[in-house]
Amino acid sequence: MRRFLVAAGVVAALAVAGCGTTTAQPLGDVKLSAAEAIQQTAQKAESIDSYSADIVLDFADPKGQKGSVQGSMLFQQKPTLASDVTLSQVSFGGQTVPGGLRVILADEVAYVKMDMLKTLLGTDKPWVKVDLKEVGGAEAAGQFLDQAQQIDLKTSVTLLTASKDVKAVGTESVNGVDTTHYSGSFPADAAVLLLPKETQERVKGQLASLKNVKFDAWIDADGLPRKIGLNGAESGASFSATLLFKSFNEQLQIAAPAADQVGELPKNMPVGG
Repeated sequence: MRRFLVAAGVVAALAVAGCGTTTAQPLGDVKLSAAEAIQQTAQKAESIDSYSADIVLDFADPKGQKGSVQGSMLFQQKPTLASDVTLSQVSFGGQTVPGGLRVILADEVAYVKMDMLKTLLGTDKPWVKVDLKEVGGAEAAGQFLDQAQQIDLKTSVTLLTASKDVKAVGTESVNGVDTTHYSGSFPADAAVLLLPKETQERVKGQLASLKNVKFDAWIDADGLPRKIGLNGAESGASFSATLLFKSFNEQLQIAAPAADQVGELPKNMPVGG
């Protein structure tokens, strides 16, 4: 069961992401170097407590099996950590997940909606409830919360600051907002070391197979990322991801499904399988 929950966090984490050259570009009323602009974006992220975004991810494993994911997410850190990840299209190796996948995390409880899981459990309820404080004990709760936190914007933009070759490559409009387009790359191992120690091990596991990650970032005049693209390849595996931000610090509606729409996970069902 946990595989389905973790998958949503991992996909969202892959879809988020980069500093170096001194090409001056305007950001607000001040001209900043490309490196300074990325650093400012990382600082701005400290004041972002919620956001919504669209996700597109294409990937391939070392055996040549290809997959793709499209969806959206809502994420908030205050007043409590909560997320709503909807993957409307999920495919791998020529197979699709019927109806896609949706995972809502609220108050340390995960609600999963997936046709395949509904059929497996033999329930007529569209949602399945997983109390993370009871299933697998505190360790299971911590692991899933860690996965949810990987889509935290602060972690993502901090990784960008590890780049030594970032440069401004032009100006573009993203969803009607004027932005400066930056391009560069960052070494995965060095980027992870910029994160808080309690975050490093969690993120390192997702970047362990990569040496370098290329990125494009579209930053607006307020220093906020409007669009971020990532791509990388290593030992035959590859991925290309785009995250398009739609809002920052707006009131989000992240709530548990109606009680009459939720079924319980069977007590004897292993969560690690």
